[in-house]
Amino acid sequence: MTKLHLIPSWIAVDWGTSNFRAFLMTEEGQVIDKLSASCGLLAVQSGQFSETFRQLTCSWQGIVESLPVLMGGMVGSQQGWRDVPYANLPVSIHQLSEHLMDVDLPWGNKGWIVAGATGNNRLNLPDVMRGEEIQLMGLASKLGSNRGFAILPGTHSKHALIENQSLTHFQTYMTGELFSVLKQYSILGRQLPEQEVDQSAFLSGVDAGLNGALSSVLFSVRTQKLFQHISSSHVESYLSGVLIGAELADIKTQALVYLVGENSLCQLYQLALAHIGLNTEIFSGDECFLSGLTTIYKQSKDMRNVA
Repeated sequence: MTKLHLIPSWIAVDWGTSNFRAFLMTEEGQVIDKLSASCGLLAVQSGQFSETFRQLTCSWQGIVESLPVLMGGMVGSQQGWRDVPYANLPVSIHQLSEHLMDVDLPWGNKGWIVAGATGNNRLNLPDVMRGEEIQLMGLASKLGSNRGFAILPGTHSKHALIENQSLTHFQTYMTGELFSVLKQYSILGRQLPEQEVDQSAFLSGVDAGLNGALSSVLFSVRTQKLFQHISSSHVESYLSGVLIGAELADIKTQALVYLVGENSLCQLYQLALAHIGLNTEIFSGDECFLSGLTTIYKQSKDMRNVA
C-alpha cells in the first residue's frame, strides 16, 4: 500500500531475467510503493528497455520523471539494457557505488545500473553474479564487522563469504534451474500425478544427494518411485532434496549459515541444513537488496551528479 505521507526521493529497480520490480523510496530507504510484473529481460522486445520501463512505471507518472533511478540485476548483462562490466573480487559497497553505468531514461534524464561481481570460485573457474552482490552488501551492513557465510537460494543458488564488509568469495550452483529442467523435460518428471510437498521424501532426497555422484543419484528419483519407496505424488519433493543435498555437500563450514532470499525457499534450505546439523538465520532478500541499494544510492550521489 502506498504511504502517501512519505516523500519519494528515488526509485530502486530489481530487473532480472524473468521479473521486474520497482520500489518508490524515501531518502533514508523506506519503501513508499512497489510495482512488480512478470516482465524480465526475456519479455522485452528488440531491446526496447526504455519504452518498457515507461510502460511498467506508468502508474507513477508525474513522479518517476523527476527521480533518480538505480537498477540492479540482469538488466546490466549482455542481454540487458546495457552491458555493465563486473567488479572484481573482493567487492565492497564502495566499489559498487563507483561502478555505476548510465542509461537514457524515456523522459531524457539518466538512470544508473550497478555492476555485478566476478571472481574465480574454489574450483578456479570463473563465476559471476548480478543482483545478489547488492543483497550481500545489504547483509554485510546488518552483520557489521562479523565474518559471514551466506546462501542465496534460487535458480542459480549462490554460496558467498563476507569478510570485513566485502564479498570475498562465492560459488554458483544451478540447483533451481536443474530442478525445473529435470521435472519438465526428463524421464524423472513424466506421467506424475499432482504433487504434494512431503518432508520425509525431501529429507530422504537430501541424504541421497549428500553422497555425491549426482548423475547416478538422480536416477534414484525414478527407482525410488518404481519400487514404491516414495509415493509418486512425492517425487518432486525427493528430487528437490537430491539437488539441494548435492549442493549442500559442498559446504566447508560449521558456522552459522545466513540464508538470504524468498522466505519459503529459504525455509526449505533451513530444513535441509538443520538435517545435516547446521544452524541458520533467514534474511529477506528484498530487505537486503533495498538496504544495499540504498547505501549505493547515498554513496554514489556525487558521481551521478557529475555525470
